[in-house]
Amino acid sequence: MKIEQLYTACLSHGAYYIQCCNEAAIIDPLREAKPYLEKAEKDGVTIKYIFETHFHADFVSGHVDLAKKTGAKIIYGPNAHTDYPIYQAKDEEIFQIGKLKLKVLHTPGHTLESSCYLLYDKDGKEHALFSGDTLFIGDVGRPDLAQKTDVTQEALAGMLYDSLRTKIMPLSDELLIYPAHGAGSACGKKMSKETSDTLGNQKKYNYALREDLTKEEFVQETLHGLLPPPSYFSENVALNKKEVVALDTVLAKGKKALEVSTFEKMAHEEGTLVIDTRSAQDFAKEHIPNAVFIGIDGSFAPWVGALIPNVKQAIIFVADEGREEEVITRLSRIGFDNTLGYLKGGMNAWKTAQKKTAFIESIPAQAFTDIAEQLDVQVLDVRKPNEYKSEHLEKATSFPLDFIHEKLATLDKKTPYYVHCAGGYRSMIACAILKSKGFEQVIDIKGGFASIKKTTLKTTDYICPSTI
Repeated sequence: MKIEQLYTACLSHGAYYIQCCNEAAIIDPLREAKPYLEKAEKDGVTIKYIFETHFHADFVSGHVDLAKKTGAKIIYGPNAHTDYPIYQAKDEEIFQIGKLKLKVLHTPGHTLESSCYLLYDKDGKEHALFSGDTLFIGDVGRPDLAQKTDVTQEALAGMLYDSLRTKIMPLSDELLIYPAHGAGSACGKKMSKETSDTLGNQKKYNYALREDLTKEEFVQETLHGLLPPPSYFSENVALNKKEVVALDTVLAKGKKALEVSTFEKMAHEEGTLVIDTRSAQDFAKEHIPNAVFIGIDGSFAPWVGALIPNVKQAIIFVADEGREEEVITRLSRIGFDNTLGYLKGGMNAWKTAQKKTAFIESIPAQAFTDIAEQLDVQVLDVRKPNEYKSEHLEKATSFPLDFIHEKLATLDKKTPYYVHCAGGYRSMIACAILKSKGFEQVIDIKGGFASIKKTTLKTTDYICPSTI
């Protein structure tokens, strides 16, 4: 028996490869089929099943493409309805993988079709639960994402409470829990950095599994403090219910090396967005005017989805040499398939052609300290609200990057703004967006709050009523 968690940090997502004898199964695959095909080929096995725990909101699954390339059956639990062929399993139905058995446990609550998969070893002992977004390490799935208007989030939270107590909590404490997501995913709010655990530990430390927790308390606690889901979530749910374009086709369209003149012409066409995927400081030093920075070495796909409102957006991009396919693949994972090409030769080619460039001032935290101690400066803290509440600069205004488009109207284009996040990634995204919207006086604080805390500037955990 082999169980392998294939964790993708950018999406905080765990897919799973289960293998026994000459058969394998995949649970919750990402868009690209290649990693799973390579594992099966290396092990000399056939992928027999592709199990989906639910219609994912934060990424586009590659189950249809993988099924076409392997002949594997796509399995969903009850209540799943798709535009492509699937096998809709019954609650407690069992599937054989070599000498292993996998039982479907229908666990509605995160969504109506949510199911977990209970794995029995060759001796018939409960070994692991692939819990999807029903149960995370330290948390449970948020019950406000299901795309069905006649079921309230309160009703879904109540279903989730029942699912946890009737289907999961009675299972063995030694059972291994393998969730679909970890810390950083917007599918929950209190997820641990750990990506697996035993059920016994979760009963001790997961607030949602407390024995004394009533259904009313559970509903209130799971719904409290939920931020609005990213705009692309509903579109990804819809995409996962129908057959999407194969990744090979998306890559072929996006992997076009565009000459400087062609790239420049396309950049000026209405409806085309330029994304610069290099490092934050490379972008700060020099970039194409009006390009939006979202660096590939960060939570690239989630921030693209959160900040670009339409998955059909036409995109051309700047990347470090050799990383072009990675950019296209990671865009496609969240349904952004309309990538039209990249700048051939990158910024070096752009500069060689003597094209106009722009920059963003980025200053060390100590230089900002010297300024802030002498002047009454405007500081925008673009971290998430909970980060701001935990600790922030006394002078800072909470201005979460997640809601930057909605909050732009509160800013004055004539005012200089000093912008920071936790480490410098999100603040550069914010500065790029502000600059593209006509805010010329934006200054990034290099190193973010981590560097600011090392200075003499005062911080506080007090929440001013005027901030969000």
